Amino acid sequence: MDRELTIGEVARRTGLSVPTVRYYESRGLLSARRTPGNQRRYDRSVLRRLAVVTAAARVGLPLAEVAAAFAELPADRAPDRADWFRLSAGWRRRVDERIAELEALRGNLDGCIGCGCLSLDRCALFNPGDEATAEGTESRWVRRARSAAATPGRRAP
Repeated sequence: MDRELTIGEVARRTGLSVPTVRYYESRGLLSARRTPGNQRRYDRSVLRRLAVVTAAARVGLPLAEVAAAFAELPADRAPDRADWFRLSAGWRRRVDERIAELEALRGNLDGCIGCGCLSLDRCALFNPGDEATAEGTESRWVRRARSAAATPGRRAP
């Protein structure tokens, strides 16, 4: 049997803090067995799981979605390459959508920063009287970027 890892070893190996490892455990993303002294001991496979969690967080996938995907992985063994491929295939579309959204947002930022008008009465982003509240929740930049990302070849206004 491979030597199990303490929570400190997991934190050092993954670059995460100990409280973050505990948090991910509380969210069901990994599990540990407890020693008679109530210390956590992790299987080495948590290192791969935490690498996936970290990568998923970087591209904006919610932890709940990661946990749901992890629930599909085998409980009786460490996931293999085929398991990870199956898991990541469902995220590919989401990552592509996120990239398109970020590119559209970047285009808006370039236009705004390059404008230089410094005139709140002409700025397309200014919101007098909180008129944007009628548009719904979220930033209008985010909504426009999503709209542009959903329509290939269209740039967000």
